[in-house]
Amino acid sequence: MQNRYDAVTRMLRTRRRMDGMNAINHRTRELAIRESDGLNVVLLWRPGEDAVTVTVTDERTGEHFRLSVEGDRALDAFYHPFAYAA
Repeated sequence: MQNRYDAVTRMLRTRRRMDGMNAINHRTRELAIRESDGLNVVLLWRPGEDAVTVTVTDERTGEHFRLSVEGDRALDAFYHPFAYAA
């Protein structure tokens, strides 16, 4: 039960942080989210613009970046965001 609570807490923290970045609004759909070793990766889609972005947040440092990616590369960018940031 504690693991579920921790996972939800982390996701809400990430969403709040991203809300501050104006990443999530009523026109944005969250397609996937994952966390590993303090890094949060979120795949977002804006259907009105047919735009896909991947946002990476490092909870340890507070640093973050956002990538715009082509729809057919979305999952690859979600799983390998640093390769797309280079």
